[in-house]
Amino acid sequence: MTDLAPLVPRLRAICGDDGVVTDETRRRTYESDGLTYHAAVPGLVVLPTTTEQVAAVVRLCGEHGVPFVARGSGTGLSAGALPLPEGVLIVTSRMRRVLRVDPVEQLAVVEPGVFNLAVTTAAAPYGLYYAPDPSSQQVCSVGGNVAENSGGAHCLKYGFTVNHILGLEVVTPDGEIVQLGGGPDAPGYDLVGAFVGSEGTLGIATKITVRLLRTPETVRTLLAAFRSTDEGGVAVSSVIGAGVLPAAIEMMDALAIEAAEAAVACGYPEGAGAVLIIELDGPAADVEHEFAEVERLCREAGAFEVRIAADAEERARIWKGRKSAFAAVGRISPAYIVQDGVVPRTALPEVLRRIAELSARSGIRVANVFHAGDGNLHPLVLFDDAEPGAGERAAEVSGAILDLCIEHGGSITGEHGVGADKAKHMPAMFSADDLDTMQLLRCAIDPRSLSNPGKVFPTPRLCGEVPGVRRGVHPLVASGQAEQF
Repeated sequence: MTDLAPLVPRLRAICGDDGVVTDETRRRTYESDGLTYHAAVPGLVVLPTTTEQVAAVVRLCGEHGVPFVARGSGTGLSAGALPLPEGVLIVTSRMRRVLRVDPVEQLAVVEPGVFNLAVTTAAAPYGLYYAPDPSSQQVCSVGGNVAENSGGAHCLKYGFTVNHILGLEVVTPDGEIVQLGGGPDAPGYDLVGAFVGSEGTLGIATKITVRLLRTPETVRTLLAAFRSTDEGGVAVSSVIGAGVLPAAIEMMDALAIEAAEAAVACGYPEGAGAVLIIELDGPAADVEHEFAEVERLCREAGAFEVRIAADAEERARIWKGRKSAFAAVGRISPAYIVQDGVVPRTALPEVLRRIAELSARSGIRVANVFHAGDGNLHPLVLFDDAEPGAGERAAEVSGAILDLCIEHGGSITGEHGVGADKAKHMPAMFSADDLDTMQLLRCAIDPRSLSNPGKVFPTPRLCGEVPGVRRGVHPLVASGQAEQF
């Protein structure tokens, strides 16, 4: 194992004494992201406050051949920020300044540790807002959103993070500070598009220029309760098929509703096997016309109760259960694995039935919360981590759900990223030649594989037994088979 002790004095010279964490107990607080099934104590933790400090840390790591991992708020759900016992964890949470809001150009420049919701808070006085809205937007960082190309409830209409990033300041894996972007009409390769969603394997974003949108004239929200997810799925297809493009269409099944009720008492209709939350925004005349159509289609699909928010307070109450769903599951299960598969909208009823059959056959409960409008499933696979072997059985069910998504023409991730959790599933979607081609970009920018190794594509850096990594690290790394990629 690499001896990191010689780096400590130089890291303290770069980041200050309070910017370097060596104590094991404090380092352990960074051992996982939001997917706690995967965990490893980082060798060292640094908390820089400037781009120059990030670059100096990265150059020092390169000088000593030490791998590094960038981390924002740690809310990710694919083990994308899983640290290395032999490496340095670069935490950007202290880089939390909104540097500029330009209401004329409709953009903002922020540091990577800025919370997602803080961008909208800063833009709101100008009648603007930032569209990507992960459910964790109160605490997730924009830098992490860039790394994972995060989405959120409103990505159906407004797209993912990549659709709202205009430019980036990036520290490359060799410690150089570069500028990417120049606007959507800039000539040449779309390097911003390549960087967003690269999960920290191409460097670290230190300044981010985001697109801001005008606050919609009108927002209307309804909650429709159905006896089954099949009926809810029919409603989703009917709404999209009618040519209506809501800002959001979200679905929760009975188990997810149960968890939300236990956690936040959201007051959803009793007896619901599924609820849909549908939100429309835009010009008042258009929204009112389409909203009536959406309500009609929900009732025709079998909705036994439809609630329409009369004001912002009621709209927040409707969203409360959905926004708290992931954390709420902790009320009904000691531990869980969150998945992130995608299927065509028309396949939703069939895939949900298959997930229910898989759950019944395995004896492992699965709660479903998802972006129904674009078929992005978030099954929460529940287990008791105090029970021997329970985590491994839950991981098998989780993998089987991803197989279902691929079988129905979907994907293994919609917005959470591949990380360490799903790297082993990449060959199910892509051929060896495809994976090799993707690796060409990674190898051109980071030939030594020092920048977040072992994520997306397992690298030789993590082959073999890795001391200090607890159960949950994916089998290809643990067994030393990562060279096959």
